[in-house]
Order: sequence, then structure tokens, then C-alpha cells
Amino acid sequence: MTQNIADAREDDVFHRAYLHPKYWLTWLGIGLTFIPSLLPYRWILRLGRWMGRIIYPVAGYRVRVARINLEKCFPELSQQEREELLKKNFESVGIGIMEVTMAWWWSAQRLEKIVTYKGLENLESESGTILMVMHFTTIELSGRLITLRHSVDATYREHANPVFEYVQRRLRHRFDPGSQLLGRRDVRGMLRSLKTGRIVWYSPDQDYGAKNSLFVPFFGIQAATITSTSRLAKAGKAKVVPMVVTRLPGAKGYEFRLYPALESIPSGDDYKDALQVNQFIEQRIREHPEQYMWLHRRFKSRPEGDADFYRG
Repeated sequence: MTQNIADAREDDVFHRAYLHPKYWLTWLGIGLTFIPSLLPYRWILRLGRWMGRIIYPVAGYRVRVARINLEKCFPELSQQEREELLKKNFESVGIGIMEVTMAWWWSAQRLEKIVTYKGLENLESESGTILMVMHFTTIELSGRLITLRHSVDATYREHANPVFEYVQRRLRHRFDPGSQLLGRRDVRGMLRSLKTGRIVWYSPDQDYGAKNSLFVPFFGIQAATITSTSRLAKAGKAKVVPMVVTRLPGAKGYEFRLYPALESIPSGDDYKDALQVNQFIEQRIREHPEQYMWLHRRFKSRPEGDADFYRG
């Protein structure tokens, strides 16, 4: 279903108030993102690595969170091996920041030259599809790359700054005019999209709190895992298709892979479904651990009686 202009929200309308001096820095920051997008791809990667190396020594809290996550998830690695992985991860974070400029400003023709698509047939369906996206550092670019092949109703984090919110919605609609942009808690909107056969972007791999979650193993650790994936699939009569965009070595671009639908979801057993989701995500992370967003507190919610991993 193509979104009509009449469907636009207030956020999609430009207001003269956005020109107020208090928003000038926001406009300047957005404008500056265009400059690095003009660089050759190899230079963008180098600039991203350089940025990550600068962020690493100053992002004390996030470095600490990522280090703890790696200690919990990869106990088989030595401390030196985990530290090397941590530094590579922040280089990947820096590249991910630079990839935002590509996602926002590169033409479709330029992006097509550096991406290889695999598994597109897994999105061919008359029913709705939950596109299960994981928080790899390529996530912003992933959102642009999927629009080169399919229209997607995207769940996203709404921004408090009205200018930034206007710009990000404007850009998303520019690349995917038929997309409905849904707040990440807009369950009704997701169900409406799924019931009309749409593809809905959904990320179940973060800790959204113990409420509406079950404690399910993830890297062998009890982790608060939302049950919404299987519940949405059941209510929306939808299949769950995982998607991963991997940054290839040697500046060779990206592999965009869509996996076959997770066949047993929904099974009627929320724990079993959540475990399958976590196991699948863990497998993909182990393939490219340096490209995952370890700086999020994935284990912030703990079962009663368990200590807070991140305190202190």
C-alpha cells in the first residue's frame, strides 16, 4: 500500500519554527554529514576507523559496557584477545557512523555497486513478514539497502528534536515513499501493516526490560528477551525472516543476506520461540563479533537475586 500525502503526520510538515536560531546547530550538523558522503568508499572506511580509534579512549562508560559484554559472552578468549576484539569493535562503530552519511546521501546507483544481495526470494510472500534485524553496526545502512529491493514499514526511535525528527522521516520517505514509519512501541500499527501483507522492520535483540520479556539464554547467560516476535507473528499471521548486512574485508562492500523464515515461529510456546530467536542471533554474531553493537547493556535486566553486571 502506497502512503498518500494525506497520511502524513505533523512531523512530516515543515514549520517556519524550524528556522529558529536554537535549531541552527542541528541544521549545521545535518548539513555537515553530506561532506564525507562525497568521499570515495575506501576513504569513508578509513575515516570511520580513525573516528572509532578516537572514540575508544574517551567513551569510558560505553567502552566499559562493551568490555563487560565481551567478557560474559566470550569467556573462552583471553583478556588480550577480548581487548583486541573490543578495539576492532569500536573501529566498526566509527565506520557505522560514517555509513550513516552513505545511507542518507548516496544514490541508489552508487550503493548498488558495493552490495551483493542473497536470499531475496525469502521475502516473496502474500502474507505479512517480520523482518528480523539485529543491531550490527551496519544497521543504518541496512535500512537504506533494503529499500533498493523492497518497501518496508520501519519501526524506529522517535527523536525529541523536532528538526532531526522531520529530517529523518523526510529522508526515509524519500527513499521509500510507500513506507509507514512506526514508533517502536506502536504494536497496533505493526499489526495493521502485517495484516495487509506488508514487511515490518523489527529488532528483538536488545534488553527492553523484564516486563513483557522472559529470561532466556543468550551466549549462555539468562537475558531478558521480548516475546513480541512470536506474538506479532501469530496475531499478524506473519512469517519471521532474519536479515543481516555484513561489511566485507578489503573494502569489497557488503553482503546483504535474507535467511529463510524461522519455520517454527510462532509455536505457541513463547519461551521456545524466544530461545530460537536468541540462538539464531548468537550464531550470526559469532560469525562477525567485531561488527555487533556491544556498547548496549544487553544484560541490564537480571533475574531476581542476580547481581547487576554493569554496576560499579
